[in-house]
Amino acid sequence: MRAKPEDYEVLDERTQNILIAVVRNFIQTADPVGSQTISKRFDFGLSPATIRNVMADLEELGFLEQPHTSAGRIPTDKAYRHYVDHIESVELPSPEDAEIIARWYTPLAGDNDGMMAATSRLLSEVSNYAGVVLSTFATSIFKRIEFVKVRDRQVLAIFVMDSANVHNKLITLEDELTQDELHKISNYLNHEFSGQPLRQIRQKVLDRMNEEKAQYDELVQQAMNIGAKTFDETSESEGDIYLGGTVNIMDQPEFITNVSRMKELFKAFEEKSRLIRILDHCLDESGINVVIGTETPFQDIQDCSFVTRTYTYGDRTVGVLGVVGPKRMVYPRIMALVDYTANIVSQKLTNG
Repeated sequence: MRAKPEDYEVLDERTQNILIAVVRNFIQTADPVGSQTISKRFDFGLSPATIRNVMADLEELGFLEQPHTSAGRIPTDKAYRHYVDHIESVELPSPEDAEIIARWYTPLAGDNDGMMAATSRLLSEVSNYAGVVLSTFATSIFKRIEFVKVRDRQVLAIFVMDSANVHNKLITLEDELTQDELHKISNYLNHEFSGQPLRQIRQKVLDRMNEEKAQYDELVQQAMNIGAKTFDETSESEGDIYLGGTVNIMDQPEFITNVSRMKELFKAFEEKSRLIRILDHCLDESGINVVIGTETPFQDIQDCSFVTRTYTYGDRTVGVLGVVGPKRMVYPRIMALVDYTANIVSQKLTNG
């Protein structure tokens, strides 16, 4: 749950400064934070006793919690949310990070599938967490399709989208068709639907299938049947997901000391369906989006945060990319990295 605006209002400047200091210190060290540490590291001009009292107040407000084994305190999801929401603007990445990103994309011109896989690895390498890219399918503009007969009633559908991404799908037909018949069907579908969004095509195919079949000749009926199998909801909802560097998360202190949490997280990453659902929601957000811990609906991922941003082809959103890491991440740096990378990917897709 996100902190409510009225919770922010109760924090005077001194209290907010101490909260942010605790968050920053914990992000850096992964150790519970005590008042002595804050007093020594930050020049607030306050005694440890005063800082201790403020931290106790923050605990009552739900911003801090105290592990049983330590006298120090750690931030809650509410504290991270407050911290992230008070980052005034997304900065440019450091010159070092920007140089790595520029070098990474130089050899990838024209290879969009390779670029998405490379982007997940890049985000992982630069952030030291996991990089993730979801290339959406439903919003893509259909360009053309070809069918290749594999055996008997099995056909490989090869369709190209306007962003030059090529997708393959193996479908099983109700009746066996010759390669020549498949060629005629692909010509018909290309003529009817080229230049339209995939989601819109799917609805049109379903609508035509529900109309009186007698008004269509056999070729159109076959085309609609094959089109329904090719452009079904599975193609829409999954898209292509690229995930790199999950081992980086497993090396973080909060996971390396807790084998059961590590196993749960690794399983969630292996299945990928949870990641896809989270990233699908991020597609509707503009600018940098940060999802923290319990803001995700999946318990086995609630020790992580997602920093994401959509990328575009022209003026149309075609995917989302980002970094997945522990809640204890350096948010300003990761936000800058994700924002900068999304801009470059958008430029590469649009300009080639």
